[in-house]
Amino acid sequence: MSLIAFNRKLASFLLLFLGTQAAMAQTLPPATDEPELVEFDTAKTRSIAVPALVAPSPVDTPAGNSAALGRQIAEVISANLRASGVFETQGPNGLRVIGLPEVTAPQFGYWKARPVEQLVQGFVRVGGDGNLTVGCYLYDVGFGSETTRLGFNVPPRDWRRAAHKCADAIYSRLTGELPFFDSRIAYIAESGPKNKRIKRLAIMDSDGANHRFITNGQSTALTPRFSPNYKSILYLSYVDGNPRIYVYDIDAGRQRLITQSKSPTFAPRWSPDGQTILYSMAVSGNTDVYKISASGNGTPVKLTSSPGIDVGGSFSPDGRQIVFESDRSGSQQIYVMNADGSNQRRISFGGGRYATPEWSPRADLIAFTRIAGDFRVGTMRPDGSGERLLTNSWQDEAPTWAPNGRVIQFFRTAKGSGKTSIWQVDLAGSNERRLPTPIDGSDPAWGPVLP
Repeated sequence: MSLIAFNRKLASFLLLFLGTQAAMAQTLPPATDEPELVEFDTAKTRSIAVPALVAPSPVDTPAGNSAALGRQIAEVISANLRASGVFETQGPNGLRVIGLPEVTAPQFGYWKARPVEQLVQGFVRVGGDGNLTVGCYLYDVGFGSETTRLGFNVPPRDWRRAAHKCADAIYSRLTGELPFFDSRIAYIAESGPKNKRIKRLAIMDSDGANHRFITNGQSTALTPRFSPNYKSILYLSYVDGNPRIYVYDIDAGRQRLITQSKSPTFAPRWSPDGQTILYSMAVSGNTDVYKISASGNGTPVKLTSSPGIDVGGSFSPDGRQIVFESDRSGSQQIYVMNADGSNQRRISFGGGRYATPEWSPRADLIAFTRIAGDFRVGTMRPDGSGERLLTNSWQDEAPTWAPNGRVIQFFRTAKGSGKTSIWQVDLAGSNERRLPTPIDGSDPAWGPVLP
């Protein structure tokens, strides 16, 4: 293949690829008669009531009055649980106000009449140090018993984190799944006309709150990924007119170039331990997958060498394998190899092309974009079996996993307008919902649960 032909092919491929302190949990003092925990059937949707949390002796804080925070925390808990698709929630609006004694002694007869199966109650108290203590209690209304209780001590500014932590505890207790609400999302905020989009790096909470723009849009930013410790964001930028990989230090507000090569580099991904960066680079008419120390020091290690275009996807959770895409067979397909580049094998054999693979944090599945007319998001097992398409729109792409590996986020492009938006869907292909963003959004990347 001539260099000109290769460059055209790479450009086409890139257009497809590129288009595509903390709350500390602590156990509250045990109840006088601690009930035996009850096992729940997770096959059905449960109804949960979430009245406003009680604020004994309301106090003003930098984040607002503690009484108002009690209602806001309940609103976030209710919204989180409802958004999961597993629960039907009531409240706090429309529910009566409860008193402090009732937090630990619910009126089960009243709640049975609503009717609801589960009840969340709690309190918000301001300590002498100005921090909030948020108590969260879950009750089984039918059994008339307490299921679990947790407490969180946070600065007032972190009240939403306490709400997310409470929702996580309830979700995990009732479903047996790992939590995912107290996490963050990096994505590309898009604005401007279809043929001249401004693309800025942005971050937000898992529910869209606490939104923040990281870059100003003077240089196009793409494909962000949070570091495992949330201190940095890895992303692609056109600072000098060519695609280069940068790491942005969130606290310092500075970015640094990872590779000094004159060749185009793209598709950056972290290793699970945050010590290595996986990426792709086009050199002398060929594109291959490389890895390098996250510090940017040292010599890049080339992992693939097949003719054509190999684009890095992601590491397996244990760091031992890498899933990537390649057109070595004549069209884009998904391949898996060992982390040292050995044992490369193709795993996608359905109709059409496959792109943007990402390994589930549970290691059981790989998410991907399948292009066969429309762009659809799907999953398959690491050996290629069990392929399942989860969306059915005109252009859905670039899946990213929730920290618990049970929800997938992706971005959708509207036909005609080119407007983009962030969506999520569960592994059953149900509970498809749009995530609110202040402007158009693409290239989402879901980070791990916050410590």
